[in-house]
Amino acid sequence: MIRFLQPWWLLAVLPVLLVAGAYVWRQFRKRQYAMKFTNVDLLRTLAPKGLGWRKHIAASAFLLSLLILALALARPSVDRDEPLERATVMLAIDVSLSMEADDVAPNRIEAAQEAAKAFVQELPPTYNLGLVSFAKAANVLVSPTKDRAAVIAGIDGLTLAEATATGEAVFTSLDAIRSVPSDGADGAPPARIVLLSDGYRTSGRSIEDAATAAESANVPVSTIAFGTDTGVVDIRGALQRVPVDRLSLQQLAEKTKGYFYEAASVSELKQVYEDMGSSIGHRTEPREITQWYAGTALLFGIAAAALSLLWTSRLP
Repeated sequence: MIRFLQPWWLLAVLPVLLVAGAYVWRQFRKRQYAMKFTNVDLLRTLAPKGLGWRKHIAASAFLLSLLILALALARPSVDRDEPLERATVMLAIDVSLSMEADDVAPNRIEAAQEAAKAFVQELPPTYNLGLVSFAKAANVLVSPTKDRAAVIAGIDGLTLAEATATGEAVFTSLDAIRSVPSDGADGAPPARIVLLSDGYRTSGRSIEDAATAAESANVPVSTIAFGTDTGVVDIRGALQRVPVDRLSLQQLAEKTKGYFYEAASVSELKQVYEDMGSSIGHRTEPREITQWYAGTALLFGIAAAALSLLWTSRLP
């Protein structure tokens, strides 16, 4: 869609329209004057044969040239999506013992690893991507980088531990985002946190405090509740139910203006990541096309001059 960066310059179209109107009025007046001759045969002998309809072609081309030049003054542009070079995505993956549950084949952690690696491969190479794992505490395994191999190696090396520090995962991700070099730009980079968890927080700062911190930093947190309510895991010889804490993850996403997803299989998780990858780190930038307008106006101007010289031996 074409839009104008300086729309007030569209007022320059008005004088062109006035000239066009004057030309039409002049042609109409000339026709009325000619009709005053009652002896049409005599008029034909007195007036030389004119150009007929051809005389309007050069004038029309000239007026179109003026019109397009007037539009060019308003700096026409088209919008296009461009990846942000400093855009940063932090991928936070729950590695609590509940991720051993096999309600998602082959088990939750292996399914999460497979889908996360597909997500990494689909992200544009201009994005910075970091990896955080969290159980009783949260740790930055890979600082924000464009090195996809490092992130994939970090995902492959995930190991499980006790407890779930969901809030700490957000705080740690925010710290990692702040570490991204400015590269001469002002302010923090545009960023998102993608957090995958399957259980309830049992350690660290609260999810509410984490949501407040992310909201203040203007970093949306998109959450994925992964697994089913029927999952169980063997911890020290005892089977424990490990249902998904959908409510807390949904509230975290809503407060930070992120998105909440549910995934109960590896295929669903991959689809979630695909949806996220298509919406992260783009901005709409106007691409000015004034030169195309000016070039078109030049072509019409040249055509008007050429036709006028050909048919009348003078410029319009």
